[in-house]
Amino acid sequence: MTSIQAETILLFGEVLADIFDDRKVFGGAPFNVARHLQAFGLHPVLITRTGNDELRRELLAVIKDAGMDDCGIQLDTSHPTGQVMVHMEGREHRFEILPEQAYDYIHAGITHMITLAVRPQLIYFGTLAQRSAKSAQALGELIRSSNAPRFLDINLRKPWYDAPTIERSLRRANLVKINQDELDILTSLFRLSGKNQVQNADALVRCFDLDGVLVTCGGRGAWQLDNEGKAESVEGFTSSRPLVDTVGAGDGFASVYILGLLRGWPSTLTLSRANVFAATLCEIRGAIPDSPDFYDPFIKDWNI
Repeated sequence: MTSIQAETILLFGEVLADIFDDRKVFGGAPFNVARHLQAFGLHPVLITRTGNDELRRELLAVIKDAGMDDCGIQLDTSHPTGQVMVHMEGREHRFEILPEQAYDYIHAGITHMITLAVRPQLIYFGTLAQRSAKSAQALGELIRSSNAPRFLDINLRKPWYDAPTIERSLRRANLVKINQDELDILTSLFRLSGKNQVQNADALVRCFDLDGVLVTCGGRGAWQLDNEGKAESVEGFTSSRPLVDTVGAGDGFASVYILGLLRGWPSTLTLSRANVFAATLCEIRGAIPDSPDFYDPFIKDWNI
């Protein structure tokens, strides 16, 4: 049972199933981040929409088993629960994000009521669920319904983004998380004129009146820049264990950074802990650990 004192985070967007030949795995950045936040003792509330199908029933069972709040999971009788078809091409996976899924039709009115009811301390959102007018409208209603700080995890997925959606998202955000490739895309899109990535991040902060930008660099660590031009960075975390896969590492990073924001950790410490957690996730298969024991060393070391 979630403590009534736990910080509430609203996470808006897609929850979907990755469909492999031999299995299905629930994911989507908002879902992955919410799972981690729940494990760390916070109160995540997903605002999404699913079909009236077996995937919805399985998803609700997963959410219940994790002890998560399901009050924001809307029901759609006309569209299926979100799916991504995973195709093997040689040794690589190709992810086909299907159109016209239930999360494209998140209801604005229901979203407004949930937002007023839960009174979040922070709002998390991305760009994929804004590919449709209905869900984009619902996100707008959420933003208007709360003065909570807004964390934008851009997660650009071709072909499901465009310049107006990105610009609107940046104007709504306080803090933005991107990777190096996404920073390069934004640099080109908005014609930022810096001589390097730090200068381009600074231009992005100033252009959109952001509190700061977080940039993840995979195995090379991460860095951040605030609205006063202060840059901080952490090196990549070296583990004695082999890398298994990088699926969901960015979601793990986002979850711990949000945890640090809400718990008032110093910014450099937050960046470092987010980086270590993301790197440790790369030692397991998939975005979410099979056992809650995975979180125990972090909970102990961070005294949470």
